[in-house]
Amino acid sequence: MTRVVIAPDKFKGSLTAVEAADAIALGVRDALPDADIAACPVADGGEGTLEVLENAGGRIVRLSVRGPLEEPVDARYVVLDGTAYVESARACGIEFVTPTPETALAAHTWGVGELLADALVHGARRLVLTVGGTASTDGGAGMLAALGAGVLDAFDSPIGLGGGTLSRVAKAELGPALERLGTVPVSVATDVTNPLLGPDGAAAVFGPQKGAGPGEVAALDAALGRWAEALANAGAPDVSNLPGAGAGGGIAAGAIAGLGGSVESGFDLIAELTGVDTALIGADLVITGEGSLDEQSLAGKAPAGIAARARRAAVPLMVLAGRIQLDADRLSGLGVVGSSALIDHAPSLDHARSHAAELLRARAGELVREWAGRR
Repeated sequence: MTRVVIAPDKFKGSLTAVEAADAIALGVRDALPDADIAACPVADGGEGTLEVLENAGGRIVRLSVRGPLEEPVDARYVVLDGTAYVESARACGIEFVTPTPETALAAHTWGVGELLADALVHGARRLVLTVGGTASTDGGAGMLAALGAGVLDAFDSPIGLGGGTLSRVAKAELGPALERLGTVPVSVATDVTNPLLGPDGAAAVFGPQKGAGPGEVAALDAALGRWAEALANAGAPDVSNLPGAGAGGGIAAGAIAGLGGSVESGFDLIAELTGVDTALIGADLVITGEGSLDEQSLAGKAPAGIAARARRAAVPLMVLAGRIQLDADRLSGLGVVGSSALIDHAPSLDHARSHAAELLRARAGELVREWAGRR
């Protein structure tokens, strides 16, 4: 019996990772009715992570929190085996704003702190913070303030919220937040390696996606520098150039310096929970995919992680994606034995998005039939 492991990430704007895995499984079943299928949808710690964790048996906790521009948002986190998984974007995601230079300076992470606080109140024994897709560039200052930390100016007054206000920060009082945290460990799940400051930092790289123009990028970078100095003066580690500290508009830096957090690979953490490694033992084929397979996919994203695991297990790999922007040599280097882009089999991008499940099923079936015929 042929054993097929199905481990896609989300198809952004079309399907969750769970929905994508279901559609691919139907296609595999069309081609190989007797196949032994193991569905292990994955995520890299960004958007869509909570759905994957819920599918793995997690319990959803819902609450209303302060959004990135003050309007309340309906947020949630997942609890699994005593660990609370908090996705920053659920509280301060870019989808909650229309990005402008003003929002780039004003957006904050207070709501993330509310989610963490709720998890602590309800007895979480560990906190995992995923940090992708935020609207904010406040270095996690809002999150720490929501947990009780002081983010103060030279006159010991709170500076307010938003990355722009950090230009006035002079002091951080971390004791209240650390006391609230107690002995609960914090992990920051990210595969981004950007530092907090500089040309590869949070403001320079991610600020323009959040509405920041050149002036706002420079202002935010300088403000984050003041914040890093205030954190260091409070006895926290220097996060200025720490790899990964720039993730999520610097919310990773706030979690590392202010909560004693440690950086972990988002993909590795989620993959362990979904059982991919176990499923690959004795497998004949693994199928992965995501909305857009491109150079960014090779930098810690889920398909690259699945490809690495497939190579180690000597299992052939197939890739399905909305669009594929890697050439044949790059795909071959990943160990790909078959690939298909949905856009190549649809009359338009809108059609590919709105009919992604049907296209995934059809393309998976065709690729698997071709592969089986070559065995």
